[in-house]
Amino acid sequence: MSTLIFRTIAPYLSALMVLFSVFVLLRGHNEPGGGFIGGLIAASALAIYGIAYGVDVVRRALWVDPNALAGFGLFMAAIDGLAAILAGKPLLTGIWYVPVIFGVEIPLSTVLVFDVGVYFVVVGSLSSIALALEESD
Repeated sequence: MSTLIFRTIAPYLSALMVLFSVFVLLRGHNEPGGGFIGGLIAASALAIYGIAYGVDVVRRALWVDPNALAGFGLFMAAIDGLAAILAGKPLLTGIWYVPVIFGVEIPLSTVLVFDVGVYFVVVGSLSSIALALEESD
């Protein structure tokens, strides 16, 4: 599907979808959303861009191999689970840390690290599958 309209709108639509996926990722531990849904949206954006411009363009834009991204996300999620054990709490218990930077409190949690890990796993694995399917055509 290489129509002029689709090739014109695909970069803008993909950029908007990636931005929305980051929004869904970051609000996920307080409201509906999170790493899985955000990853699905980002992988869909990469698939749309791949349909419009081809798989080679998407692979060059990703900087890293999608399988490596999925593996790194799995590593992040596993390390997050171990952080709770090292703190003497049950596996995957949320631990909060509130540093003060320039007089502003920034609450950070292990929940966010886990969500980012899930995001990377979903983006990496689904984009790898989508790109492989697009290459087979």
